[in-house]
Amino acid sequence: MQRVLKARQLVRVLRNSSSPILLNSVSRIQCHCTYEATESCLNSSSRRGYFTSGTTINGNYMQTECNIRRNVCQCEKCSRMLKASFSTEAGPVESSSATESVKELYDKMLKSVVEQRSAPPNAWLWSLIQSCVNHEDVNLLHDILQRLRIFRLSNLRIHENFNSALCQDITKACVRVGAIDLGKKVLWKHNVYGLTPNIGSAHHLLLFAKQHNDVKLLVEIMRLVKKNDLNLQPGTAEIVFSICSQTNNWDLMCKYGKRFVKAGVKLRKTSLETWMEFASKIGDVDALWKIEKIRSESKKEHTLASGLSCAKAFLIDHKPGDAAAIIQLLNQTIPDSRRQNFMVELQKLVTDWPLEVIKRQKDEKRKELAATLQHDIPAMLNALPNMGLNLDVNLEDLTEKQGVLS
Repeated sequence: MQRVLKARQLVRVLRNSSSPILLNSVSRIQCHCTYEATESCLNSSSRRGYFTSGTTINGNYMQTECNIRRNVCQCEKCSRMLKASFSTEAGPVESSSATESVKELYDKMLKSVVEQRSAPPNAWLWSLIQSCVNHEDVNLLHDILQRLRIFRLSNLRIHENFNSALCQDITKACVRVGAIDLGKKVLWKHNVYGLTPNIGSAHHLLLFAKQHNDVKLLVEIMRLVKKNDLNLQPGTAEIVFSICSQTNNWDLMCKYGKRFVKAGVKLRKTSLETWMEFASKIGDVDALWKIEKIRSESKKEHTLASGLSCAKAFLIDHKPGDAAAIIQLLNQTIPDSRRQNFMVELQKLVTDWPLEVIKRQKDEKRKELAATLQHDIPAMLNALPNMGLNLDVNLEDLTEKQGVLS
């Protein structure tokens, strides 16, 4: 009994230790101690005559033996769980709804890693990624990725993550089946799958958010991009601005626009057009001129969208002559192939834009802006012939809506 007491004291000391390295040792010692305690009790009780001739157990000994056996089983169970947590020999993922081709590839790769202790061919992994068609398939994919990472570290001494091209294809597979939560894990700098986060993977997730007009997902992805130090690209701004425009979220567009500019991202013409058109649509002249300054630093000539946005800003600022000058400049530089489109957009400026921009203003500013546009739009059109530009623009729609504007 003295030996058992000393062993139990040692167990208590190890259990109180903060070092995780001793966990398995504690588990083994506990099992060994309970075994010795059982053996000691059995020997002691046989000497004291607790057993009858029919091997029945009397007194409180039966309860004592049951408690000891329960502790032994629990220790063995914990030891097995700890071993499984840090081993590639853990049981395979149960997946009843996975497709047959994916399950077959998964089983082959699992057998190669666990039983044969050899790296499976790369073609199997690529084929597995391309074959994923549902959520369970992607679960199997991530399970084998985790096992491959452990195998590469422990057996092959390969510390590098999988390459970016593979990781982008994994993101595509996640997006294809709608497993967005698993797809977002590709953006994590520290992950258990050996994946390399890159902005290309973020673009696939952002395109999914654009397809579903999901602003919440957009915010989550951009937060992960920032947290994991991924470099913003012109393509990122293109997708983000498109989502903000589709969902009519001006504040979010300005927030990310400032972030792109601060990061030194060279915005594409289409991104700047989207940003300027949105600013002119809501009547935010100050923001529009700031965007125009950014545009002029990298782009010399106006596009049709950026030029007409500036013309709208001049009209809001009560400067119809400057608006007419911008339109004349566009007329001189625009190619003949886009002249018809130019006329269509100019007609929209006269008929559709005034109502839209007035509707977005606060009540106290609506009447003032309506009166300004009602006076300045005809003045702008009347100034065009004096500049040698004769355009056939219908003013009838604007005058018919005079009651609405005023």
